[in-house]
Amino acid sequence: MWNKDEVKGKAEQVKGAAKDKVGELTDDPALEAEGEAERVVGKVRETAGTVRRKTEEVVKDVRKKVSE
Repeated sequence: MWNKDEVKGKAEQVKGAAKDKVGELTDDPALEAEGEAERVVGKVRETAGTVRRKTEEVVKDVRKKVSE
């Protein structure tokens, strides 16, 4: 199950993509750049959340095996 960082990261990516497109359509390079930056930040946050979740799963599995 996804954690909050993964969900927030996905949301930031969607928001950034929307800003990027609006910036392209309105010929607003500042808005376009802001959207691209939000997409990158969202991807980093999502990836960090995924790494954290998978690490927690591995630790849980190791603890389970050790206690057997």
